Amino acid sequence: MSHGHSHGGGGCRCAAEREEPPEQRGLAYSLYLRLDLERLQCLNESRGGSGLADADEERLFNIPFTGNVKLKGIIIMGEDDDSHPSEMRLYKNIPQMSFDDTDREPDQTFSLNRDLTGELEYATKISRFSNLYHLSIHISKNFGADTTKVFYIEVTICNYEASANPADHKVHQVTPQTPFIS
Repeated sequence: MSHGHSHGGGGCRCAAEREEPPEQRGLAYSLYLRLDLERLQCLNESRGGSGLADADEERLFNIPFTGNVKLKGIIIMGEDDDSHPSEMRLYKNIPQMSFDDTDREPDQTFSLNRDLTGELEYATKISRFSNLYHLSIHISKNFGADTTKVFYIEVTICNYEASANPADHKVHQVTPQTPFIS
């Protein structure tokens, strides 16, 4: 079944294959180990540590990683009403980003569709998000509600080789079946 993204490299777990509830998906996904959970931050939430509802429609998530990653895409789930995020702005490598910093030009902006099941993956400009050690996600607006609700965010990274292992890339020699005439 095709649902909008590839499954190369074993790093993807698509919504159709998930059985765990959204709040536990990160535990099963290998990227969870690359998050610096001690410094993970959500600004403008109404109840500290909840990440569910905020004081107004803007939200800012600061996501630090334990090392450099290459960001491939983002999935964001919200409520099936006007509180669902409608615009997401991404910023690369600005630790401790605040709302004052959102005036600068984002590295990439997305117009979002309502996604209640985690099936829509927004592809990033991979070359722009290489060597990423901190990602800031600014939810700048929603579909018209006073507050914004975000239930789940999943960031996907590219798995790539630092250096190729020749054993993984064996090439069989091809011998021509027709004789060459000289």
